[in-house]
Amino acid sequence: MTCCHCHGVARMFDEKMARRQLRHYRRKGPGKGTRELIDAVARDGVEGRTFIDIGGGVGAIQHELMGRGAAGGTGADASPSYLAAARAEADARGYADRIRYVEGDFVERAGEVGAADLVTLDRVVCCYPDMPALVGAASRLTRRTLGLVIPRGTWFLRGGVAIVNLFQRLRRHPFRVYVHDPGEVEAVAGEYGLQRRYLREGVVWRVAVYGRVGDDGQTLT
Repeated sequence: MTCCHCHGVARMFDEKMARRQLRHYRRKGPGKGTRELIDAVARDGVEGRTFIDIGGGVGAIQHELMGRGAAGGTGADASPSYLAAARAEADARGYADRIRYVEGDFVERAGEVGAADLVTLDRVVCCYPDMPALVGAASRLTRRTLGLVIPRGTWFLRGGVAIVNLFQRLRRHPFRVYVHDPGEVEAVAGEYGLQRRYLREGVVWRVAVYGRVGDDGQTLT
């Protein structure tokens, strides 16, 4: 299943799409939801902190955090084309040597990645079949702040995703989309000592940020 998943991601998010999204990012910057996630994750400061950007695409979050003074971090993606685009942009901006690029299934490779202050999954959980494994791996590596953008668990989104996946099966494409229950996502984060500190729900997307709870019961800043 994992190999099929990675193959589907690589086919869906290919070089052509990577080029198009990188051009869009260079012209307009991060999209609204991504920008909101970045601002919420960075609320307590970015200067000198490290990050892990899981399913980072062309690296929008990475580039924005580095621009705000992050020390460096890890960009992970199952799409080789997206990783190449993220690395090329980081190289052009002069900080590629401060970012490690990890290709493949993050759950399988998480043991090779050290913990970081800030961990982000922007519209990534909906591309992964085993939500508890992915969110658990991300939560375990979070020192301070975990940020996610996931679909809301509404009936009409589930219905729409079912139609999309039916179309994918008919054309024999291995990529699938998932609408995981937001309450279950939050429960997994909670198992790793993370407490929600920010939430905004739009029509489709849910932006949620969790903070590491210290011994005094307060989230770390």
